[in-house]
Amino acid sequence: MSWKLLPPEARVVSETETAVVRQVTSHPSIHHHPFFFVDAWDAAGRFLVFLSHRTGAPQIYIELQDSGELVQLTEEDSLAEWSVIPSKDGAWIYFVSGQTGKRVSATDGTVEELVSFGTAEMREDGMVGAAMGTTALSASGRFWAVPVKTGAVSRFWLIDTERQSAGIFLERDTIGHPQFCPDDENLILFAGPMTDRVWVTDRNGNARRIFEREHSLQWITHEVWRPGHRTVLFVDWPNGMGEIDPDSGGVRRVTDFPVWHGGPDYSGERLVCDTNFPDRGLHLLDLTGVRPPQFLHAPEASSRGDHWAHPFPYNDGPVKVYAPQHTHPHPRFSPSGDEVVFTSDKTGTAQVYVAQLKS
Repeated sequence: MSWKLLPPEARVVSETETAVVRQVTSHPSIHHHPFFFVDAWDAAGRFLVFLSHRTGAPQIYIELQDSGELVQLTEEDSLAEWSVIPSKDGAWIYFVSGQTGKRVSATDGTVEELVSFGTAEMREDGMVGAAMGTTALSASGRFWAVPVKTGAVSRFWLIDTERQSAGIFLERDTIGHPQFCPDDENLILFAGPMTDRVWVTDRNGNARRIFEREHSLQWITHEVWRPGHRTVLFVDWPNGMGEIDPDSGGVRRVTDFPVWHGGPDYSGERLVCDTNFPDRGLHLLDLTGVRPPQFLHAPEASSRGDHWAHPFPYNDGPVKVYAPQHTHPHPRFSPSGDEVVFTSDKTGTAQVYVAQLKS
């Protein structure tokens, strides 16, 4: 058990007509929030989840929203920092550590081991896609889905957090960026190979492709569910975003704005995104198409990953790229929709920031 209370580090760093921005962390080490399609807050907004390397290894921390105090929740030797995902009710934060799946209580730091994955290597090599090791948690918090690289295949594990049982329900060549549909706990989005990205499966392992790219230079990436609509938003880099109906297979163009990572709010009516090559800053997009994109803030992150400046590089197989994920903003709305969390390394080390939106 780990529950180390630390003093607040937050300070306001800018204020514009659009937002008040505060820097949540200040220790000169790597920090970041979970990811652009992973909640950083519990649904009630009691705490903000982030990862910090201040002890020499990534650990899970929270910022208590009533006091601003920071709490270190874990002391793990081999925590997979991009596997972290909190339950909406705020009871648990799930994560992979070494070859085990665990959860930590956000109220007292109690850690429970839920599953052992055996001797698997866990993740693919690299810094992007399936190599990150992101995991998925259903809206109720009952089901946790974890891709595990095991030799030549990726095995999709499903953990029933209520019964505390676990098993493999799907095997594929690669499984990346899994996400439970917020409106259907029996539907999971996942990324296949870079040339064949957009797939869904049910919890029984009935997988199906829901989108096929139009030509060999089309770069499909950064898929995310649109809440309340049961549809999938995807980036057609760098040409904008599309939307897929996984039932009918229908596809429509959402915007020509060059979204990089884009996450919708809980209503599915707005989206916040970062940009790159060129970096235009964070923007708010109206998914109903009524209002034009609105500039929110310039995070000034280094956003490493030079491959994004060039044509699609993966047609001949995997490519080694240098793209440390903590250098990317990865903006994400709060459950209330009035705040946006993002990461920036503009100070020299990656820190967590929150933009309080002005109406």
